[in-house]
Amino acid sequence: MNPNPGGPNYQMASLYVGDLHEDISEAMLFDKFSTAGPVLSIRVCRDCLSRTSLGYAYVNFQQPADAERALDTMNFDLLKNRPIRIMWSQRDPSLRRSGVGNVFIKNLDKCIDNKAIYDTFSAFGNILSCKVAQDEKGNSKGYGFVHFETEEAANTSIEKVNGMLLHSKKVYVGRFIPRKEREKELGEKAKLFTNVYIKNFGEDMNDDKLYEMFEPFGKITSHKVVTKDDGKSRGFGFVAYETTEAAEAAVNALNGKEVSEGKVLYVGRAQKKAERQQELKRKFEELKKQRHDSLQAVNLYVKNLDDTVDDERLRQEFSLYGTITSAKVMLDEDGRSKGFGFVCFNSPDAATRGVTEMNGRIIGSKPLYVALAQRKEDRKAHLATQYMRHVSGMRMQQINQMFQPSGAGGFFVPTLPQPQRFFGPQVAPIRSTPRWAPQAPRPNPTTQGAANAAAAGFQNAAMAASAAAQFRPGAAAAASSVRVAQQAQAQAGAHAQAIRNTARAITGQQAGGANIPIGATPVASAAQQRATNYKYTSNMRNPPTQQQVQQQGAVPAMHQKGQEPLIASLLANATAPEQKQILGERLFPLIERMYPHLAGKITGMLLEIENSELLHMLEDSSSLKAKVDEAVAVLQAHQAKQTVSQKIE
Repeated sequence: MNPNPGGPNYQMASLYVGDLHEDISEAMLFDKFSTAGPVLSIRVCRDCLSRTSLGYAYVNFQQPADAERALDTMNFDLLKNRPIRIMWSQRDPSLRRSGVGNVFIKNLDKCIDNKAIYDTFSAFGNILSCKVAQDEKGNSKGYGFVHFETEEAANTSIEKVNGMLLHSKKVYVGRFIPRKEREKELGEKAKLFTNVYIKNFGEDMNDDKLYEMFEPFGKITSHKVVTKDDGKSRGFGFVAYETTEAAEAAVNALNGKEVSEGKVLYVGRAQKKAERQQELKRKFEELKKQRHDSLQAVNLYVKNLDDTVDDERLRQEFSLYGTITSAKVMLDEDGRSKGFGFVCFNSPDAATRGVTEMNGRIIGSKPLYVALAQRKEDRKAHLATQYMRHVSGMRMQQINQMFQPSGAGGFFVPTLPQPQRFFGPQVAPIRSTPRWAPQAPRPNPTTQGAANAAAAGFQNAAMAASAAAQFRPGAAAAASSVRVAQQAQAQAGAHAQAIRNTARAITGQQAGGANIPIGATPVASAAQQRATNYKYTSNMRNPPTQQQVQQQGAVPAMHQKGQEPLIASLLANATAPEQKQILGERLFPLIERMYPHLAGKITGMLLEIENSELLHMLEDSSSLKAKVDEAVAVLQAHQAKQTVSQKIE
């Protein structure tokens, strides 16, 4: 997808957007970049603690052509009155750090911005990125960088633009030098200097006296004592020698020499203001670190101080645990306590006792917080680590809550509605009770034979699963096969045993002389048993009411002799599984009359048909017989196929 085969292999559909205003959000960037093409994702990079924008973002397009269009047409457009800077997203930092194709420009006019420098240097080759350095107020610092795609384009721009006038200023264009190499060069140049800086001499020093003092070490090209408005010396000046050796000799001889009024003269290499500030800052940081290291484990930080606590009170409270070298309560501009301070002991053991005994102790009206003092940078890093650990723990807790084991096994994801977790043919749940009830057993040997036949049919139903899938109209054969096989294995023993128990109960009651009408007590008992076997999960959408549960218990009595006709309202008030159960209880006794040994298999196969067709089959015996014969033919064909495969094996 790279239009430049010889160039770098960067992600063509991902853009880096920099120089963003802190109020720019993902929605604003989407409104901006969606005009170029379909946007896949947008991310504004933010601080992990404050969540404020870091000033740059990544925009991912679906097509590289759309990303290239956005780069060509939207670069340096204004968002929140600030021009945005767009470049190709380069995840590998080796290209940037290598310096290949990177050019440094300085002595730029203040009016030259990113767009102007881009337009100037784009004539020499493809530009990956360009930027003019700016201060906190957004003003140009007078220098910038241009990163070309190839080294040849960078060299061409150096040859053509170096020394040219841009807005009446002669600019310098050269190869970009990394910081480490630049510091190394500065260190080598520091040894080769001719300009000497002198300070800490009296007000009576003038140019002639300065010349007389430094003239013995070599030929002086220029010298100057910086004076005030009244002509008196400001205490420092400069001397420039012709050779480096003369400058080094002057520094070695006069640096640290005592002059009039007990002042010690300082003589050293003349430095620019920025270089001198960096050196002083580095020395200050080193001294600060050394001081902190020397006070580590002995300096205590104390906060939540009462307003009445001063330095003396703080020292008095902590003096019981060791020798205190310093105790200080921090004050504001008005001299009021800021609520915290520091106590420094002379040994780590005393500091440890102070933390152990004083942390949480009430002084005045507030409990103290006492801990070892930390540097500001270390404390920020510690707080950031604690925050990230807390966020990670919260995320893991949310994940554990999402994927927690449910009572029935497996995992329950609360963010997904349970009935809509899977898309496709709905698979009915496996029941611990049969989905249709057999004909109420009669107190004669025929009932026992029917029960045995039904049990045998259920035990062999797994073998007929694929046949049922072939017979089922308008559904996936694989889903039907799995469901029927699982139902048959789970329900065969329980259903057969329930039929036998019911038959034995009826036989025993009649043998004892009880005159029980068929379809009364035994049927009600079976209905109650089935009702108690149902267990509804806590997350189901529409749990049945007590009245519906009672209706479910009365359903199995519908297939008894003398029952009232099946009405549509009964099916309308029932759920889909309950409708199949009601229809199965009506079909089973009818099929049992035609094929007693195959009634269980055939009933399961017919229940895969739509409910409207099943109702028509209950009303029209010829239609029912045709479907039953078709199911028997499928079963026989499947049995023959199984027999052939077994012989082959």
